[in-house]
This record gives sequence, C-alpha cells and structure tokens, in this order.
Amino acid sequence: MSLARLLCVLAGGALFGLGLAVSTMVQPEVVISFLRLKDLGLLAVLGSAVMTTLVAYQLAPRLLKRPLLGGAFQKHAVTPGARTILGAAIFGVGWGLSGVCPGPAVAGLGTGNWPLLLALAGLFAGAWVQGRFFAR
Repeated sequence: MSLARLLCVLAGGALFGLGLAVSTMVQPEVVISFLRLKDLGLLAVLGSAVMTTLVAYQLAPRLLKRPLLGGAFQKHAVTPGARTILGAAIFGVGWGLSGVCPGPAVAGLGTGNWPLLLALAGLFAGAWVQGRFFAR
C-alpha cells in the first residue's frame, strides 16, 4: 500500500471516529436511549450518514473516471436470504442489548471508554464462532 493511500485511509478513519465521538455514538447509554425511543438525537446522525452516502454513491461514479484510491466503481449485488436476515437479527439483538456497534466501539476506546473492550471481545468471539462453525 502506498504512503498516499495509507494516509487517506488514516484520515478517513480519524474523521469517522471523530464524528462518532462528537455525535456521542461511542456512549452505549446514549445508543440504548435512542433505541428505546427516549432520545432521538441520533436520528439526525443516522439521517445525515444515509444522505451523505446516497449522494456520494450517486455522484462519485458520474464525476470521477475511477475511485481516488484506485480500482473501479462497481455495483454491489444485494441478495438477502435467510442467513443475511438471521445475521442481521442477531446483530440487532446484540446491539440493542449492549448499545455497542463495532465502529463506535473502536472509536470509543479512543475516548477512554475502556469497558467497550468487553463488547469488542464479544464481537470477536461471535465472528470466530461464525467463521468456525457456520462459514460456507
């Protein structure tokens, strides 16, 4: 990986982490409050993320000949099946019970929220179980 590409990835990750921290998504109690419909402040975060992604995915292929970091623009086929739905349900239950999503958990470590290490251990354990026993 070139230095320029590495720096772009680092900058993107730092910006993402900063956004999660500023929006308080790194605090599980805030996320749980949102999921219980008691504090809908994160709805603005979700809405702005969806709109930003929608605009980027629609405009980038039209304005650029190829992605900035190389490769080519591609369509991603969506084929939801029973495994996808089951996995999404398990992920949703875990998120609802803990208030922790993988990205915000890693970003939360940067804010000193060390109990998130337990949630990340659970995420890794779940990924290991899936890969070990359920991968095709």
